[in-house]
Formats: sequence, C-alpha cells, structure tokens
Amino acid sequence: MGSRCKIRCKQGYESQSSEVVCMASKHWSSNYACREIRCPKLNMPANGGYKCSDGSYFNSRCEFFCSPGFSLKGHKTATCQHNKAWSAEVPTCVDMENPKIKCPNLKDKWAEPGKLTARMTWDKPEGVDTADGILTDVILKGKPSKSDFPEGLHKMSYTVFDRAGNKGSCRFTVRVRVRRCSSLFPPDNGYMKCGSDGDNYGATCEFTCTGGYELQGSAARVCQYGFTWSGTDTTCAAMNINVGVRTPAALLDQFYEKRRLLIISAPTAANHNYRFQMTNLQHAQCGLDLRHVTVIELVGTYPAQIGRIRHRLLPPPLALQLRLLLRISQRSFQMVLVDKQGMDKQRYPFPITAAELFTTIDTFPLRKDEMVLQQEAGQNCQ
Repeated sequence: MGSRCKIRCKQGYESQSSEVVCMASKHWSSNYACREIRCPKLNMPANGGYKCSDGSYFNSRCEFFCSPGFSLKGHKTATCQHNKAWSAEVPTCVDMENPKIKCPNLKDKWAEPGKLTARMTWDKPEGVDTADGILTDVILKGKPSKSDFPEGLHKMSYTVFDRAGNKGSCRFTVRVRVRRCSSLFPPDNGYMKCGSDGDNYGATCEFTCTGGYELQGSAARVCQYGFTWSGTDTTCAAMNINVGVRTPAALLDQFYEKRRLLIISAPTAANHNYRFQMTNLQHAQCGLDLRHVTVIELVGTYPAQIGRIRHRLLPPPLALQLRLLLRISQRSFQMVLVDKQGMDKQRYPFPITAAELFTTIDTFPLRKDEMVLQQEAGQNCQ
C-alpha cells in the first residue's frame, strides 16, 4: 500500500493516468492500460471523399479525392498525429473544369434565284458538364437558326456556364454564296435596267435604245445557274430611214414609238420665217437629239417642192402626199410637232425658239421617263 508507479506507453499509445497508487483496497488508484491514440473522425469533403490506411488511429494516413469534374483545393493527405490532431485541414472539391459544347459544322449555302440571302437552319447544341451537370441556358452570338443570312461569311458562337461560373464556348461559320454572272453594260446609244442586284443568279437586265436607234440582239438577258447570261449581246444600231416608200403613212410608220417629228413647211427657201427657224435649230441639235426629234423639211410648191430629212431627199410626190396627209398648206410657213405615237401634238404658224420647243416636248408623258433614264446615264447637253 502506498506504492507509486509511473505509467509510460509505447509510441502511438496513451494511458488514462500517468501515475497510479496502490490503495488499502488492494486496487490501483486508476486504470493504467495503454490504449491506441485516435484522432477525431474526418469530415467528408463535399463532392469528394477520402481513404485512410488505418482509420482514425495514430499515424494513419488519409488520402482525399474528388468526384469527376471537381478538383482538389488544399492538401491531398492528412496524418493522425500524437497530439490527436490531423496534420492538415480537410480540403474542398471545387468545380474548375469548363463545361463542353460542340457547335455545328460550317454551314454553306447558295442563294436562291433572284435573292441575295439564304435561310440557314441548324440544331441548337447542348452543353455537357462533367461536375454536377447543372448549366445555364446556351447563349448564341449572332443570328438564330432559321434566319436569312446575306452574302458573305458570318462568324457565330455558342457559350454556356456552369454553377461555378466556368465557361464553355465553341465557334462555327455560316457562309452564303451568290452565283454571279460577269457584269453587263448598257449599249452605246441605249439604256440598261436590271432587277435584283444586277448580276446575281435570276437577275434580269432589260435593254432599250434611244430614239433613232434600233435594238439588235436580246432585249432582255437573265443571269443563269451556270454563271452565264442568256441570249446574245445587245447593240443599238442607227435607224435606217427608207425614203423610197410609196406612201407618207409608210414613211411615218418608221418613226413610230422611236422618234418625234418636227415637220417644217415653207413656200420657198427664202421665206424669212423658214430661215429664222432653221438657223435657230442649227444651234440646238444636241437638244433635238436628246429629245429624239427628227426634223423633216418641206420647201417649195409642187412640182418644184423639196422634201428632206437631214441629207436624205424625199421624192416630190412623197413630199406632196405628206403635206396632204398632215393638212399643211404650201403657201405659208407652218410647223407640226408629232409625238412618238404619231399624234399631231402642236402646230405653229410662226417660228419659235428652241427653248420654247423643248419646254413643250418635256411636258409629254413619255418624255418624263426618258429624262429619268438620261439623268441616270449622265446624258445631257452641257
């Protein structure tokens, strides 16, 4: 009784008491068994786990791991120490991997006839997250599917985010091509009016000639699938006036819908009004050509009368019949203005200036359309 014993345990073990005393009851004062040292149980990391070599006992080494799609942040291992504490804190598993998304392949399409755009369609891609699988909506940069895209290359992209804010993206290209023919040009002394874009597949170009010129070749040409124009080359040839016809109606028919006529009649070449009128018109030839006006002179009295269209002479009988048809007197000065439909538009018993004549012609309905075309083509007398 009264003996004292010091208790010492091997490494990795501990005793409840470091000293015991033999008491009168023939029992030691406390339990002196050496028990293995044990650390507190580790918490399980969210989206991960651990595996230990010897549970929570002394010197047990625990290795931490994360679920697929998550990465370990902190120490990879922890060891149970003599002081019953682990050598490291429990790490965390964080989602650091970008979600994956796959875009469509290059979308390539030709525009339809007469169009400069093409409608493109594709399936919206879906993102894949290797972590918890929760993603935001897929965000498109560019026009959506089933939209009309103009000619050219259009760069598109899709983007998606996971709950951790990681971004996944992909890119693809939309290409629209337009079949185009070589450029056409208006013929000399003519006009060209094209639809659509002028040279794309399905576009139609129509040609017209200025008054006094006749269209040769195709009046309209279409850009075809094979990048070529339909028809043949278009030209405007100078009008060939046949003065050998037998009737004045046959003569006037040659000008129908092509030229306006200014018929100047005088009893003699020495007539004062006639000479004044011809002198005035000599300086206005450009204005006459711009307005598609052909001058026919009828001078003298039958059988000594002369008919002339510029340098081409009309036979006297034809000149007489023309006066009779238009009811023009041989004995006095007179002018008749005839439009392209063969209508007698204006009669003048006296000379007028070129400016007055042009003002009258410019009020004709057809002339307004001609002025627009001439302005677009840059035709003027400046």
